[in-house]
Amino acid sequence: MRSLEILPGVRVTSDRCLVLDEGPTVVLGDLHLGYERALENEGVYLPRINTDSIRDSLNDLICRYEPERIVLLGDIKHDFKRSGWEEKNEIKKIFALLTEAAEVIPIKGNHDNYIQNAITDMGLLAADYVDIMGFRLEHGHVDSGVRPVIIGHEHPSVRIPGAVGGSLKIQCFVHAKPEGVIVLPPFSPFASGNDLALDEKAVMAPALRSSDFASADIYGVTDIGIMRLGNLRDLLDISI
Repeated sequence: MRSLEILPGVRVTSDRCLVLDEGPTVVLGDLHLGYERALENEGVYLPRINTDSIRDSLNDLICRYEPERIVLLGDIKHDFKRSGWEEKNEIKKIFALLTEAAEVIPIKGNHDNYIQNAITDMGLLAADYVDIMGFRLEHGHVDSGVRPVIIGHEHPSVRIPGAVGGSLKIQCFVHAKPEGVIVLPPFSPFASGNDLALDEKAVMAPALRSSDFASADIYGVTDIGIMRLGNLRDLLDISI
């Protein structure tokens, strides 16, 4: 299945976005625009496919969910430094596509020191958070303490070991239901994922780290749809 309701009016999807019924609202995490350019500055060269891939995926989301509102949950840009002309151009292209279809709410992540420079002339203002349907939506590198909360930042994935070697890596949504914490996977195709483990030192986002994340529900993002994978503690005991 493409989407799954995990709370009333809250759906996780295999399109790497979360959908809230109000609007509806589509929530995306961690686009990391300008990723290839930032690596080139370090001497690593990759095909320039991140922005094109994201633009194609966003077109699909707009057609599929017909959102009234789109929330970009931080780390919209990749490079911590001030945006150059090329990166600004990439950001503007993505925002132009989104603003033609819906109200856009950009949330500042820890990579977004200079995001406002790129979007001011589009009439947009990057915020620290937004509250929708009783949820606090924030990037997640800093924990406001408000619950329930929907965050990005973590880039969550799980790795299932093979019985005879190797492993299967699956990016995922994480739902620590008792604590009211939902974590989105990254939207960027280049974001490899942070493998979750039972050790709290392996968890980056403070809100997730302070929860009983070992008991959190895991929803895998796969080519065949969104998959219930059970809780993290039991999942790490599985091999394939």
